[in-house]
Amino acid sequence: MEISAAIVEASDRPMVIRPLVIEAPRAGEIRVQLVATGVCHTDATMWHQGVPVPQPVVLGHEGAGIVESVGEGVCDIRPGDHVVMSYNSCGSCPTCRSDQSSYCHEFFPRNFFGTRPDGSTALATPDGDPVFANIFGQSSFASHAICHERNAVVVPPDFDLRIAGPLGCGILTGAGAVMNALNVQAGQTVAVMGAGSVGLSAIMAAKLVGAREIIAVDLNDDRLALAAKLGATLTINGRSEDPVAQTLAQVPDGVDYAIDCTGLPVAIQQGVAMLAVRGTCCIVGAASPGTMFQADVSHVMSGGRAIRGIVEGDADPKIFIPQLVSHYQAGQFPFDKLIRFYPFAAINDAFRDSEEGTAIKPVLVF
Repeated sequence: MEISAAIVEASDRPMVIRPLVIEAPRAGEIRVQLVATGVCHTDATMWHQGVPVPQPVVLGHEGAGIVESVGEGVCDIRPGDHVVMSYNSCGSCPTCRSDQSSYCHEFFPRNFFGTRPDGSTALATPDGDPVFANIFGQSSFASHAICHERNAVVVPPDFDLRIAGPLGCGILTGAGAVMNALNVQAGQTVAVMGAGSVGLSAIMAAKLVGAREIIAVDLNDDRLALAAKLGATLTINGRSEDPVAQTLAQVPDGVDYAIDCTGLPVAIQQGVAMLAVRGTCCIVGAASPGTMFQADVSHVMSGGRAIRGIVEGDADPKIFIPQLVSHYQAGQFPFDKLIRFYPFAAINDAFRDSEEGTAIKPVLVF
């Protein structure tokens, strides 16, 4: 079957949209006709080889669409179902068996290697040359994608698929950090470093659960203004203000939780410094391997403070995405305010605007 896909042919060149051929779904797989897909910073990182992926490759990992066909053995998803595609996992390793699939022992090969576990790919050029795919078990920068029953989540047919895709990664990651990994309770205090789509999702989730103080730190005044509208009780521009001093002026005992969505050592260090006794700083933002940060050992040890990483919000997508849909439909989680739509043909413009900060969560519409 011929499809249209955006291909990364080289890390220093724009993506190009070309016709490709996609296979029929194999056992355990489904083929999805895309309605829309989010653009995530991780896609840009893979494109430019911050996380090495093979090329030529079709990226994209926040897809939403309609199931076109299913492979052998697929029981819980049917043609015509509306689905959001999330990260892939094996389902059989110790962490998957303990419902912590975002820490799957095979997370990297199943999400970043560009092939199925057997080394094959579902995409090829019209001449038959293979094109790497299966990024996050989907490669959604295409009119159609092969994904897996395990990483496809059925959503209600009346839910707008144009906004649904980012629930599979960026929105899930920020909200899940608050609601799953940290289990923030009403009356607690939260600081969020980075007011992009992940950080703003964390802020909305913190408001939803009733956090008493929600502090947003960023370098962009427009994003800080949106953070205030979405629930932040204090906004700090880290370019002109000291985030630690301003936070401790607002919450003298320190915050219960600091959530870093930047991956920048300076932001992580600020998060640790503003923690209350027994507080936790979590690292949600990705950084290149070898990135190091410093922390005051006495500050961490003497106050029982913790530093931990969080992947994909500790979320089981099949459980958490329907919960986020329900919160959105109830008016409690307005994540659509982060989205700016682009036609699929404008994919390079969407990445440019994301990089320049003029779009928080670009979404490509087919």
